[in-house]
Amino acid sequence: MKPALVVIGNGMAGMRTVEELLALAPGMYDITVFGAEPHGNYNRILLSPVLAGEKTVDDIMLNTREWYAENGITLHAGDPVEHIDRRRRVVRARSGLEVRYDRLLLATGSKPFIIPVPGHQLPGVLAFRDIGDVEDMLAAARDHRHAVVIGGGLLGLEAANGLMRQGMEVTVVHVTDALMNQQLDKPAAKLLQAALEKRGMRFLLDAQTSAIAGTERVTGVRFQDGSEIPADLVVMTAGVRPNIALAQAAGLHCERAIVVDDTLQTYDPRVYAVGECVQHRRATFGLVAPIWEQAKVCAAHLAGTGHRRYVQQAAPTRLKVTGIDVYSVGDFIGGEGSEDLVLRDARRGVYKRLVLDGGRLAGAVLYGDVQDGPWYFDLIQKGGDVSALRHHLLFGPVPQAA
Repeated sequence: MKPALVVIGNGMAGMRTVEELLALAPGMYDITVFGAEPHGNYNRILLSPVLAGEKTVDDIMLNTREWYAENGITLHAGDPVEHIDRRRRVVRARSGLEVRYDRLLLATGSKPFIIPVPGHQLPGVLAFRDIGDVEDMLAAARDHRHAVVIGGGLLGLEAANGLMRQGMEVTVVHVTDALMNQQLDKPAAKLLQAALEKRGMRFLLDAQTSAIAGTERVTGVRFQDGSEIPADLVVMTAGVRPNIALAQAAGLHCERAIVVDDTLQTYDPRVYAVGECVQHRRATFGLVAPIWEQAKVCAAHLAGTGHRRYVQQAAPTRLKVTGIDVYSVGDFIGGEGSEDLVLRDARRGVYKRLVLDGGRLAGAVLYGDVQDGPWYFDLIQKGGDVSALRHHLLFGPVPQAA
């Protein structure tokens, strides 16, 4: 009898871990996967192009149902696990199906944060998290005109762009005075806003949502200053929260997320966790690069070749909306003792800011021209002294003489 591995979560993190495990130890486990959505595994990052009409749902599928069958994996799609019995080592799904495990992998991801203002449960108020949300937005765009996106971060701007591409008039509402304030400094944010406004996107910054107006369906968004704007569709992109309810109910140690060690093991040695649902050394995760590394480490330990340890590293943020390129990585704000190198080229629409700390590159923000982003990222990762490069650092790597 092979040991049984049960995976709770059929998203990118869980299935990447399974792919890595199959590469290391094919046939080692009987694998059963439970997913909340009625699909195979798809690339959630590419939901924005689906919304914009650039891709179809089939285009973004990573693992079809046939792939699961070919690899001997039992998939229960659309039947989420609702209970974990760690004493009996059994999971129970919504359908009542029970499956035992020798090893359990939690990849429950995160849930969108819906601002709990009056009216947030009205029809027409959506998150932007899965294929179902995209289908609902596309349906709304066919019949309605005014959309409001609450949240001016990466996801919110991508949602707004997609809805504009579907013919809607879109207003982005953001609680601070600068877009993408977690990834950009204010000069870059202002350039981004100006470029998007030229394309027809509207913005309300420093705006506190107080209520969603409407009775049968959303009709508007109301703000704390008493003003209101019309809305037939409201998309909430005001952040996510790790989805840890199942782990908490099972008695696993959680803080902001499921606490794991350097092997991605929870406090129960039979239970591992990866992705947006985990907390490692006080950090939580939302970008692909660190989650892919978690998958490699976790798979190595599940395969019994446990020589790897997960080490957190900086990961860049990229945004490409209607031809606008933005890239940021590391500590791009700086602090006492740090210094900035800044390049502004208004004619070309280029802005670069590099933060140096103790002779080392600590962070970078690039707008308009991002081709040197990977080079800056590599310098940050290596942590070496860049003083000798200072005079041409803003202009990218110097070609080596032949």
